[in-house]
Amino acid sequence: MRAVALILALVLALWPGAPAQAQEAGRLVLGGSSLTQAPQGWWHRLFGPAPLEVALTLDRPVPWRAFLVGEPARLVIDLRDVDLAGLDPAQLFGKDLAPAIRWGSFRRGWSRLVIELPGPYRVARAGLRTQGPEARLQIGLDPVAPEDFAPRPSAAAALRNLPDPAQLPEPPPRAPGLAVTLDPGHGGFDPGAQAGGETEAALVLTFAQELRRALEARGVTVSMTRDSDVYVRLEDRMTAARQAGAHLLLSLHADALPQGQAAGATVYVWNPASDGRAAAQLALRHQRDDLLAGMDLRGQDDTLATVLMDFARTDTQPRSEAFARLLTSRMALRGIGLHGRPVQGAAFSVLKSPDIPSVLLELGFISDQTDLANLTDPEWRARMVEAVAEATTGWWRDEQARAGLLRH
Repeated sequence: MRAVALILALVLALWPGAPAQAQEAGRLVLGGSSLTQAPQGWWHRLFGPAPLEVALTLDRPVPWRAFLVGEPARLVIDLRDVDLAGLDPAQLFGKDLAPAIRWGSFRRGWSRLVIELPGPYRVARAGLRTQGPEARLQIGLDPVAPEDFAPRPSAAAALRNLPDPAQLPEPPPRAPGLAVTLDPGHGGFDPGAQAGGETEAALVLTFAQELRRALEARGVTVSMTRDSDVYVRLEDRMTAARQAGAHLLLSLHADALPQGQAAGATVYVWNPASDGRAAAQLALRHQRDDLLAGMDLRGQDDTLATVLMDFARTDTQPRSEAFARLLTSRMALRGIGLHGRPVQGAAFSVLKSPDIPSVLLELGFISDQTDLANLTDPEWRARMVEAVAEATTGWWRDEQARAGLLRH
């Protein structure tokens, strides 16, 4: 029976809910604590504001922490296992040096002192001295200019013992409802330009895949004329964009010219002077139901098809040019090197679509050593991707605003 009683006593002693012998709380020795000025030279005495020193005497060493918060500037001191009950902040020596002083229980096992400061200060030194029968916490505060005041980023988080809010980057602007077709040039048996062991087809495909991810992160629906090393006919690239319901066709290239003749990114739009020749080529090389979205031109003669395509371009051409201008602006802001004439007109096949705004972006010229180094540099490509993605979402916002002004 005696053994059972001993076991029961041991279980009760180890039981988590059993009352434990609580350590007696520490005490603040108010008579030995103070808030004083600590001028370090005659200029402080004459012109102020003077440095301040907070001295708190405790009957024993305890864990502590101190930090600054703003609006208004305050010094916060947390003391563990210190009981401030029955002590009046108004009795602290030097209390008149601060606009307000208050203290009390912060949370279980912790007490908090809050000293409102007469201006912006920084914690110049802080430490707990434990020599002798008592412990003394000393915190030195030096005045600073308002722009140099560095409190915790979030007073609310600091006062609630929470971590500071994370500094997250702003999410990129989204463009829901926008459909873009990316057209990496060449592919398959057509490698495009070649230099330094690199091919244009491979470089622009890599860039297109990176750009697709950035655009999709912004809510854009992205299709690609090719997603691997295959050859796609020029006419089929435009058809793919139309079948995908693209609002924008962006063709990607990286050409080569004799050394020194060209460098930097270039944006091409359709050259209106080529409209007549282009319309005839389109009518010959495409099925008549694949010339204008939503319109079947089968059974119509070349003259009518040409007139309708010219009419469609009166809407799409200015929109293509607007995208080209916005794209070169974003590239310049991102520090992307541009050709001397960054926006040019051309009669490239992929620009001929009369009903889809279309541009061709020469990322650079791989015959130029700097351009080639850029195209193979992931960091440079990331900057270019951001520039194109920003231009695309910005263009779509303008398109939405423009659509709201059109008369239906």
